[in-house]
Amino acid sequence: MGNKTKLMFEFVRGLVAILIAIAVAFILIFLSSDDPGKALECMLLRPIISNGAFNVNSILTILGRMTPIIFTGLGVCVMFSANQFNLGGEGTLMLGGFVAALIGIYCPMAAGLHPVVCIIAATVVGGVVMVIPAILKVKLKVNEMVCSLLLNYVVMYIILHFLNNVLADRTKGQTQTLPFQETALVGDLVANSELTFGFIIALIATVLTALFMYRTRWGYSIRMIGINESFSKYSGMKVGAIIVAAQVIGGMLSGMGGAIEMLGRYNTFLWKELPGYGWTGMTVAILAKNNPIFIPFAAFFIAYLNRGCELMSIYAGVPAEMIDIIQAVIFLFFAAEQFMSKTRQKLVVKETKAELKEKQLAAEGGKA
Repeated sequence: MGNKTKLMFEFVRGLVAILIAIAVAFILIFLSSDDPGKALECMLLRPIISNGAFNVNSILTILGRMTPIIFTGLGVCVMFSANQFNLGGEGTLMLGGFVAALIGIYCPMAAGLHPVVCIIAATVVGGVVMVIPAILKVKLKVNEMVCSLLLNYVVMYIILHFLNNVLADRTKGQTQTLPFQETALVGDLVANSELTFGFIIALIATVLTALFMYRTRWGYSIRMIGINESFSKYSGMKVGAIIVAAQVIGGMLSGMGGAIEMLGRYNTFLWKELPGYGWTGMTVAILAKNNPIFIPFAAFFIAYLNRGCELMSIYAGVPAEMIDIIQAVIFLFFAAEQFMSKTRQKLVVKETKAELKEKQLAAEGGKA
């Protein structure tokens, strides 16, 4: 199958999976809502249009909520491209937010420098933590999916230990740290909205990741290992080092996302469980077919549905967890190798026949 035909097929396959997921959501909405029409309007239209006009605040909210899942989506994209099913983005994002919070509270600095140091530190720590499943995979052949999944909870409970027993602000009614210093906060891109300058950083990270994956030798090596690890090894690539590098880069991106989310949307650290952005990042990466350029578009789609389900819960009484069902169905059909396999086979046969016909005509023309 040619690249153009393959790209078109994958686009259609993804679109069909999304439509099936939305159709399942429609069925559940009709079963659970007293006013299905209003519920559908809330999910599909109200995130951007309200009372016949553009809902600017809602649009800004959607863009703001894209930011952390762009980072986790990029991290998953790099790791999955190397065929490394590392699920540690959730833990590294939480740890990145925690490290940034500590520096934002206890290390006073100048206003322009403070958030930069927080974000860099969180990025480095995210990469360092992801070395654990990477080294275990390369040296001991430990399954990186199981190791990284468990690592998420190790990270979470270590953070909760320090949050509950060492860093908690006892003057507050809930468990949280002292407030961040004003100099550490990531500023709003639009005043009084959830959209911060982190969104711009996320777009820059997308471009840099795409350039790294498709314009550098290391990016080519990562993608080559994902396609055929054995061939890469026999062709002289340092497979172990590249596998470690792919997972470390994924951890760095997730850690950066956690820092930007924490310093942009909160005034104090109060996450007491895994925030969920890592799992959503997996869906985003799958929707984008592990192509960094498509990550923001997939993130917008998920953030839009998330906002729609939230509004549907408020105004139509439909559980907001509907977004989890939609993501699960999308994940199911994207992961199913045999989904639309007959269509793929027909396209291959059609393309092969066309190529044979062209060669035959060319041969006849040469004889004439």
